[in-house]
Amino acid sequence: MIYDLHSHSTHSDGMLIPAEVARTAQVQGYLGIALTDHVDSSNIYQVLQANLKFKEWFNKSSDDFKVIVGVEITHVNPKDIAPLTKIARDNGADIVVVHGETISEPVASGTNRAAIEAYVDILAHPGLISYEDACCAAENNVYLEITTRKSHSYTNAYVANMAGKAGANLVIDNDAHSPSDFVGSEKAFKIMLGAGISDNEIKNIINNNKIIFEKAVGGKNG
Repeated sequence: MIYDLHSHSTHSDGMLIPAEVARTAQVQGYLGIALTDHVDSSNIYQVLQANLKFKEWFNKSSDDFKVIVGVEITHVNPKDIAPLTKIARDNGADIVVVHGETISEPVASGTNRAAIEAYVDILAHPGLISYEDACCAAENNVYLEITTRKSHSYTNAYVANMAGKAGANLVIDNDAHSPSDFVGSEKAFKIMLGAGISDNEIKNIINNNKIIFEKAVGGKNG
């Protein structure tokens, strides 16, 4: 796993400031990460402004490791996902992630479909996503997330199976909130194998992360 597209800093509920998040991921062997702190209508502008300022400073002096900035729209009314996605993109977000209907939290029903219809980039830990929603994700080019994060990972096998049936694309992310959440490539590989994902599909998933990251930085990290 070369690029991670879902991580959190002290600008939401992470334990580390952005520089620490970046350094931790770099030591684990990544070439880049996305800072995607939790947002709703109360903090989306502040979080983006702070993380984009960090990105500007960090990427100027870092040649072999890059940071992109996005948001994870979290626990909002599904009707608010589309307007918040537009706000994020209009205010410089490189990537938009939505906190999907994980079985480990009381996410509002309809969140998965609202995120997909808003054309977000990644639907994080979508839980027991329906076949219809997975098909819509495939049509709208919304990536479904396989996650290495604790209880969110309970439905990885289901998500992988549903994505395969619907033809939806997958990504693999840590959803890191603390240093120990960056699992590294070997463990991530085993987590995907444990979800019943084939070696060839694992290669495709890793490449999907790379494609999204390189698009965000203008293809300069190839």
